[in-house]
Amino acid sequence: MKRQLSPTLIGTFVVVGLALIATAIIALAGNSLFTRKEKAVMFFSGSVYGLQVGAPVVFRGVRVGSVESIAVFYDRKTDDFSIPVVVGLEGDAVSGLDGRRTKGVGLALPALVQRGLSAQLSMQSLLTGQLYVDLDLRPERPGDLRGTYKGVTEIPTTATAIQALKNQLEGMDFRKIAEDLAAIAASARAMVSGPELKQALTDLAAITATVNRVATKLDKRIDPLANELQRSLVSTRSAMDGLGQAAGSVNKTSDQVGELLAPNAPLVQNLQRAADEVGRSAASLREATADDSSLRLGADRALDDLSRAARALRDLAETLEQQPDSVLRGRKVAP
Repeated sequence: MKRQLSPTLIGTFVVVGLALIATAIIALAGNSLFTRKEKAVMFFSGSVYGLQVGAPVVFRGVRVGSVESIAVFYDRKTDDFSIPVVVGLEGDAVSGLDGRRTKGVGLALPALVQRGLSAQLSMQSLLTGQLYVDLDLRPERPGDLRGTYKGVTEIPTTATAIQALKNQLEGMDFRKIAEDLAAIAASARAMVSGPELKQALTDLAAITATVNRVATKLDKRIDPLANELQRSLVSTRSAMDGLGQAAGSVNKTSDQVGELLAPNAPLVQNLQRAADEVGRSAASLREATADDSSLRLGADRALDDLSRAARALRDLAETLEQQPDSVLRGRKVAP
């Protein structure tokens, strides 16, 4: 007869098994089961090969969430594909990124986006090629927003330096560049082999020879010219010294003349007195030569007497000329 198992023992095994399962789940999931998460979406236009569900979302080296889903989105308006990546961000970690503790991550993300928060894809490992989402504040590089997910905060995306370079390279027409380079090379080859370049080189050689000859002549004459220039400078300095002395003498003479012509100088006072005397003499002369002055009247009478005496002498001379014997016999009176 078989022995029956005790219900207590069975219950104990079941409880222990459930406890082990719960412990394993907690160990594998970490604190994610008890952490508030907020969803956010970001749209990448390029390839996301290497990005997997569960890849970390990092802000400046600190893990703040993980990738939850990756899909492909076709936009009929732009006829283009984009890849929406939905991430789950830990509420406590993101709420403190703007320097303030908020009640939910949904309140912190819009403020961070306004400050320039954007997402980039970065390499986790060069060996495996796995990618992760790198969040950072990049206000100088505004990201792209689609706005097609309602009720989910969208984080703009920016291309990495390698992706930007790749996009630029993809937009370049290398065939056209190669054709242009070939045309430039052909033109350069034709120019090098043409007669114009040979003539230009010949002319350049002639010019170089001429320059060398001129330099040689200048080399020979530079010392005499320098000596002559030195002598000219000495002569100029001597002349300037002489001019300085002459200017000093002129200044002294000007000062002396200024002293002589000063209002209270003896020479000026003597000249003033002489001018006063001349003025007085002129006034006296004007008074003496006036029409009613006694000197004028006496002079007029003297002139009249002299006129009469002159007429008498003239009459006497005429009489003697006509009658020379009138001195002895007397003047004959006409009948």
